[in-house]
Order: sequence, then structure tokens, then C-alpha cells
Amino acid sequence: NLVYFEEVSDINSAILREKQLKKWKRQWKINLIEKTNPQWDDLSVNLIE
Repeated sequence: NLVYFEEVSDINSAILREKQLKKWKRQWKINLIEKTNPQWDDLSVNLIE
């Protein structure tokens, strides 16, 4: 399930952000998800529409 995503302006920004997030501790990532999607809903449904 897709529970978190960010929109970026270009591929280089996306790659940089991905590298940043990969260095984060697991709990930091969980906090990031829960800040915007506290129910951990599957967001992929909204992307298809």
C-alpha cells in the first residue's frame, strides 16, 4: 500500500529527497507518515482517479 508520497518539481529533487529519507531512523519515517496520513490509508486509490 502507498501510505506516503511527496510531489516534487523534477527528478533530481526526487532523488535527493529519497536519499535524505533513506538516512532517517524508522521512527522519524513513521512520524512523517502519521503527520499527513494518521490512519495509514492507501493513497494509491486517489492517484488513479
